[in-house]
Amino acid sequence: MRRRIVMSMLAGVFLAASTCLATGPVSAAPLPGAALHAPVAAPVTPPDSPVTTPHAPVAAPAEFGTDWHDPLTAAPATSRPHAKSCEVTLAEAQFRDFTPYRGTYAPPGGCGDRWSKVVLRLDGKVKGRQYDRLGYLDVGGVEIFRTSTPEPSPDGIEWSVEKDVTRYSDTFRRGGDVEMLIGNVVDDTYTGVLDVKVTLTFYAEGRATRPAATPDTPSRVLTLQNGMLTTPRNSERIVAEVYATGSGGGCEEFWYLTVPDSAPYSCKAPGGPYREVQIKVDGRLAGIAEPFPNVWTGGWSNPFLWYVIPGPRAFDVKPIEYDLSPFAGLLDDGRPHRVDVSAVGVPEGQSGWSAPVNVLVWQDTRRAHVSGALTEATADGLANTSSYTPGSPERLDTVGGHRLTVSGYVDTSHGRVTTTVRRVLANTSVHQWTDGEDTDGLRATWSDDQTVTVDGRGTARTTRTHRTYTMDGATTLGPDGRLRTVMRLGDRAAVDELRGGRRTAWSRLDDTYDGDATYTADAPRDQRHAVGRTSERYALRGSDGCHDRVLVTEQGALTVDHRYC
Repeated sequence: MRRRIVMSMLAGVFLAASTCLATGPVSAAPLPGAALHAPVAAPVTPPDSPVTTPHAPVAAPAEFGTDWHDPLTAAPATSRPHAKSCEVTLAEAQFRDFTPYRGTYAPPGGCGDRWSKVVLRLDGKVKGRQYDRLGYLDVGGVEIFRTSTPEPSPDGIEWSVEKDVTRYSDTFRRGGDVEMLIGNVVDDTYTGVLDVKVTLTFYAEGRATRPAATPDTPSRVLTLQNGMLTTPRNSERIVAEVYATGSGGGCEEFWYLTVPDSAPYSCKAPGGPYREVQIKVDGRLAGIAEPFPNVWTGGWSNPFLWYVIPGPRAFDVKPIEYDLSPFAGLLDDGRPHRVDVSAVGVPEGQSGWSAPVNVLVWQDTRRAHVSGALTEATADGLANTSSYTPGSPERLDTVGGHRLTVSGYVDTSHGRVTTTVRRVLANTSVHQWTDGEDTDGLRATWSDDQTVTVDGRGTARTTRTHRTYTMDGATTLGPDGRLRTVMRLGDRAAVDELRGGRRTAWSRLDDTYDGDATYTADAPRDQRHAVGRTSERYALRGSDGCHDRVLVTEQGALTVDHRYC
């Protein structure tokens, strides 16, 4: 009988994110089938002595027990200004099923209606046994937050997530309905009730905060109405954001492992694993992007990898952004326009992608109507080639990519402004597996390069963003029933802002996760004998400062927590 490794299948609908092979040493023996991948490297060695060591090393237990450290990430906390603040509770609920929490929101009193910053905070707790789950939060129909949950210990865990949501200030100035859902199933086996509270903290705008806060906050936040968008007629800059996640049952949760019909593997997609999230305006291609390869906290058949440190972006799912300003001249005619978002590569008729759209608009307050035109929209043919090589192991090599250039202008109160957006996507992957999928591994890289040039209103301004996502991992089920997963994930971004060709601001992000965990599969929870070592280094440097933090865990105990700047 084929023994198939289940890569964290979602439970039926898009909000129920994936597997729970719950709790039990990492074997010192080499990974069976190790030729598939080089060993996962140790955590990055910090360059200097830490500035602070807030967490003293602790002795790790021999194996996972019934409790472990509360989940946390190495990402920086959300900065908060020194200003008067007001707090509003958006939602407080216990999620046991797929019934959404519904409430109402009213703007805070005492902090004005213009804010230097708005910070969302989710506090959650859960105990017992439960899958990882995917959830969303809407205010006034605008999705402001998407998240997934950690899997609990029998004794219970608590976690929190913070997010800067200042960009949704237009939504927060109006009262509206609140809807939140973290779809869950509670029964005799899966007992974890998700108890969450979400608040917004508003920081009043003052003289000290106004210059920094105002330019990046859009005038309006819009949503699509039956797939149609109507923008104010004086829209000067337009940015669409899409919370795209592959999930919802079947194989789209781990789309990067799918194979064409010709290859003998359990997850099929006619075009293979290449995915691309596209946005179209009135049927015309307006933006392209690589989706982030999210791994939820039950992913790769091994929740022991993620109990304390989740994969990058798992708790705060970031939206894809598309600068639609070249289309502003078309969209400013006062009429509704069709906006479509799709994930290229998803088999026809296959569910599994959720892609809600918000549209952020910056208006020219000195004109009631801004006219303009789209002057260029050029796309190369989308490349997507998967080559299957039979053998032991089986192998699928995939190469994909796409290029798009769009340009347009608007005639504003301060002159003609031309925006040109160039985006180049590329993906390479090598997927190898053995008969029965007892060993299953992937090495993949996605790159997403974007250059946005705004010419007008003074010296031309250019923002160059180079994003790279990497995944290098393998899961092996040995003849002794021990299942081992080694995994490295990378989320990297380099951003340069230039004015007149000279750099005025920059940032470099490198968020790297490493994990190695083993347990006995198909055994009762108390006989899993699981061990695992995980680490994350989140390094962010740039003209705005420096954050560099390293976390290391063993068997669920936090053994290292160092900050280096």
